[in-house]
Amino acid sequence: MLRIAIQSKGRLNEESTAMLQEIGISVDDSKRKFLSKVKNFPLEVLYMRDDDIPGIVANGTAGLGIVGLNEVAEKGFDVKIVKKLGFGGCRISLAIPKAVDYQGPQWFNGKRIATSYPEILKGYLKENNIEAKIEVITGSVEIAPAAGIADAIFDIVSSGGTLVSNGLVEVEKVFFSEAVLIANNDITEEDQAILDEMLFRIDSAIFSRDKKYILMNLPAASVEEATRILPSMRSPTVMPLAAEGWCAMHSVVEEASLWEKIAQLKAIGAEGILVLNIDKIIP
Repeated sequence: MLRIAIQSKGRLNEESTAMLQEIGISVDDSKRKFLSKVKNFPLEVLYMRDDDIPGIVANGTAGLGIVGLNEVAEKGFDVKIVKKLGFGGCRISLAIPKAVDYQGPQWFNGKRIATSYPEILKGYLKENNIEAKIEVITGSVEIAPAAGIADAIFDIVSSGGTLVSNGLVEVEKVFFSEAVLIANNDITEEDQAILDEMLFRIDSAIFSRDKKYILMNLPAASVEEATRILPSMRSPTVMPLAAEGWCAMHSVVEEASLWEKIAQLKAIGAEGILVLNIDKIIP
């Protein structure tokens, strides 16, 4: 049985559990303590702190892990990044008091920078030929300038609200992160087969996101133009209607361009347009 480590609490726990549910892996965490088995898939879930997951996967205690790419980069353990998962997005940025007259990265020369990510910060400073002192803090990094601990911070930014409430402004976006699926480098052949099935399901789920199924009636003379508007995955489905000179077309469209496509379709005579949610698409 393959073991996967996920964050024990917080947003990444919720999103990881939701993704597993989305691909048909039912995780019952209502009574979990540390380790739980999945009833409908050869998998067990190990709940860990996010910063412990790369090491747990590297040493083989868990064959897989779902964790932020920032933790993988910071810890430096030798693990395989199998898949970017498209959720848990954030960035790690340099921020300074908003009253400072900032002219560029060289401002950080000779300054003290508070962070929970010293290794990622070291790489940035080296790359930009900056000499600064790193003050390692675990938690509440944003208060460091006001407390006189540091001149600036290097920390995770999502919405930026925490920075604003502490009188700080983001000046350099350094590292972009999202949730990734990682694997032990020596995963067994049996476990690889389980991972391959998971990846097939994950790819299908990701491919299905933000897509809509669209059906309409339109004049047969407009089919070629409608096909240009809706290229679909290969080609739209077209079926004749009982009414002479008319047909029905079925296709898949990106949600982001849905209303633009509908306007174009109506302009060439499409009627009775029906838009449906998609559960899964198997490419």
